[in-house]
Amino acid sequence: MSKSFTPALKEILIKASCHFERQGKGDHEIWYSQITQRRFVVDMSIKSRHTANAVLKQAGLPKSF
Repeated sequence: MSKSFTPALKEILIKASCHFERQGKGDHEIWYSQITQRRFVVDMSIKSRHTANAVLKQAGLPKSF
């Protein structure tokens, strides 16, 4: 299973008015959620749907994967 959930995840985040803030360490990005008023980390190659759903939860969004 080499498919990355990151592109689809980023699409969902952008539609929900979340935005990229800055590059983090390594292959991580720091994003900001208007819903939760918090920052959260998005890995550039998320291979697990559980991890992708955990990022959505941090952003205040429902599971999508």
